[in-house]
Amino acid sequence: MKKLITICAFCIAAIGYSQKQQPTYTAEGDLVKATYYHDNGTVSTEGYFKDKKLTGKWVRFDEKGNKSQMAFYKDGKKVGKWFIWGDNSLKEITYKDNAIVDVNLWKAEAKLASNK
Repeated sequence: MKKLITICAFCIAAIGYSQKQQPTYTAEGDLVKATYYHDNGTVSTEGYFKDKKLTGKWVRFDEKGNKSQMAFYKDGKKVGKWFIWGDNSLKEITYKDNAIVDVNLWKAEAKLASNK
């Protein structure tokens, strides 16, 4: 009986582990596109490597597939404008050579115009 329970527990653990989707890597010219996944199988993060360093646009998604972050890298350093979407806000962070230059925060409750 102990052996049967042990075998069942092992099988359940093996099945659970095997269903976790592994990252995928695809060569595109001199870049390698990396795609990472959430436990539910949806895409978690997509971006590129060049010479084993982060490069270009990287995008993160929540488990429902909504974009939650967009970032840019050059030679492994944070550069350009990054965008982070929250429940009711958008944060824009500007980087230059891995250092923060500027941060802007927009909230949903701000009205820009009204047509009454």
